[in-house]
Amino acid sequence: MGETRLPRHMFLWCLSAIYMFAFASLYVQIPGLYGNEGVLPARWQLRVSGKSVVEQLKDSPTLLWFGPRLGLDTQQCMELLSLTGALLSLMTLALPVLRDCRVFLVLWILYLSLYQVGQVFLYFQWDNLLLETGFLAILIAPMKMPWSTKERLHDNVTFWLARWLLFRLMFASGVVKLTSRCPTWWGLTALTYHYETQCIPTPLAWFAHQLPAWFQKLSVVGTFVIEIAVPFMFFSPIRRHRLAAFYVQVLIQVFIILSGNYNFFNILTITLCMSLLDDQHVNFWLRRYMPKTESTSLQTLCSWLAVVLEIGTYAVLGYWSVRYFDLQVDWENKSVSSRTAFTYFEFNGFLKTVTVPSIWIGVLSLTWEVISAMFKCACVRGVLWRLWNTIQWAVMAAATVSMFAISLVPYTYIEYDAHSNLWPGIRTAFEVTDRYQLVSSYGLFRRMTGVGGRPEVVIEGSMDRNTWTEIEFMYKPGNVSAAPPVVAPHQPRLDWQMWFAALGPHTQSPWFSSLLHRLLQGKRDVIRLIQTDESQYPFSKQPPAYLRAHRYKYWFTKPKEDGSYPQRWWRRVYVEEFYPMVHLGDSYLEQMLDQHGLKDKAPPRRSSNAWLPQLLRHVGKHAREMPTPLLLWTLFSSAATVCLLNSLRSLARHHQHESLQNKHADKQETGWNVEEEDVKKHEEEDVKDNAEEDGKEQEEDATSEEEQEGEIEEEVNTEETDVDSLRKRKQF
Repeated sequence: MGETRLPRHMFLWCLSAIYMFAFASLYVQIPGLYGNEGVLPARWQLRVSGKSVVEQLKDSPTLLWFGPRLGLDTQQCMELLSLTGALLSLMTLALPVLRDCRVFLVLWILYLSLYQVGQVFLYFQWDNLLLETGFLAILIAPMKMPWSTKERLHDNVTFWLARWLLFRLMFASGVVKLTSRCPTWWGLTALTYHYETQCIPTPLAWFAHQLPAWFQKLSVVGTFVIEIAVPFMFFSPIRRHRLAAFYVQVLIQVFIILSGNYNFFNILTITLCMSLLDDQHVNFWLRRYMPKTESTSLQTLCSWLAVVLEIGTYAVLGYWSVRYFDLQVDWENKSVSSRTAFTYFEFNGFLKTVTVPSIWIGVLSLTWEVISAMFKCACVRGVLWRLWNTIQWAVMAAATVSMFAISLVPYTYIEYDAHSNLWPGIRTAFEVTDRYQLVSSYGLFRRMTGVGGRPEVVIEGSMDRNTWTEIEFMYKPGNVSAAPPVVAPHQPRLDWQMWFAALGPHTQSPWFSSLLHRLLQGKRDVIRLIQTDESQYPFSKQPPAYLRAHRYKYWFTKPKEDGSYPQRWWRRVYVEEFYPMVHLGDSYLEQMLDQHGLKDKAPPRRSSNAWLPQLLRHVGKHAREMPTPLLLWTLFSSAATVCLLNSLRSLARHHQHESLQNKHADKQETGWNVEEEDVKKHEEEDVKDNAEEDGKEQEEDATSEEEQEGEIEEEVNTEETDVDSLRKRKQF
């Protein structure tokens, strides 16, 4: 694989934004979820004991143990940790100098500390994915020191772990859909239910739900191909394979973002996809064209072989898709029919065949990156620099191999034989590190719920047991005329748990009894989880005397026969009672609270009047007045604006530096030209002088010759006259 400096920068930038979304989203919900008067107070998870701080950290690795030393109770300490994480990640997002491995270590520790006491409201797969990705960022991010180099030769080795995590996430998510034996996935009809039964759909989900059934089934086929077959292209030595896999994975994540509110999960998956890119392709996006080098005949031959293999791979994928899903084009109805043309046992056989080879593919790919980095270190000039780079390579290669090894334990959960044949040492290492959430198992949308209609719990309140008023939540479906919201990347965790609670009896969701108890008490922090604007809460002036809950089934409405849109988004049917009518002091409610340990056994600590608790209360009061999605996007826009200004400033400086260099070069060129002209003038003058001197010499030579000729002629004439005079004398 080529150089990955730019994709790594993009990866760390995106992860900083995701950390900011996660911390800020959780921060505004802490009082209602985990406060002293919240649904599940976090202080119940940190029981005071006679153990030392070290022993407490071993039992539960969280910084909340240090709260009392700062004069803070558990709620205030959680607010401090989440606020610190949000501000630090916001600064990391805006300032490149802070994208350091030590900063990401602090962010990971902060989120892990909150996760340890998060209970059911933080036990989502994307929280585990963020913790694992955040730990990988500690290895991927540079340690910016005065003597550090801009490029570390082991970067491709550590960045490979992000690609391996992406493979595990996508491949397991595709496999569990079929190993769960869910009839909707096997019948390719899952998406005909998904859009209306997902937790918090978007308005576009209504339109996606209206698509024809054949297209929904074909989309399921595409999902299986993208999640099961395409991930093997992540490790292909052919560069275009990895780029094609990148665009395909990003495409499906964008479709999920448009149709559903899955907080930061899809953005985090796209961030992991950055590991499939290289500098050359990012420069292509930025219109920075690299100079082309002349290729040899061997390189030309290899490129043609790569093209043949690439086309062959796509042809094999297409053939398998047509064969195993029996794709047939119906030209008359302009549709494509599809069905699952393999059995559960055949798929299990396929899984046993590919699970172990997929591990060895990862081993070979990692080995190539490690050896390539080693040769780069060996080629460094200077003994000390070569030694320093070799030490870095050895440490990071060992850390990468260790992370890969322990990740095999959760990865092989998908296949029993492969899991049972793992080396026991790897299992031991996984058990030791499990409490830190370094690696996790994944498998999204294992089974499709709500096949017979989307179940929803509707809470009703009354003052006299005769007139009942529905309590409407901000985000989850309730009012059939209200449009589905767009809340990502915010995750309203109470709304999500209400969706899970509707899938079974209320006894499977013990926190629901605590929710009703807090609403009967009129606790404002819990009310703000339901409605940020308390004027929209029907019992804002006085708590209800009685509460009850009913289960309904919801469906998306359909367009009218004339093609126009209906006035309502939903239609619903009453199913049954979910929770009986209760009031404060009700025996059934008290029994449920006692049974699940949800009653306060000791009064909470009094709030301190020190400056830090007062500051936390002041910041929280103003931060929670704004709708959370608006708050998140405001913070992101501010940091992105700072990044843009810094980029423009650096670009301007770069252009200024280039112009100065060009001017200096021009001056040098003009100086050389002047000197050349002077030299030419001097040469011409010398030539003229030489020519004149030559002319004078020639004239002098000519005159001297003429004089010599004249003398000769005179001598001849005198001789002739002498001869004539002698003749005359003889005659006489």
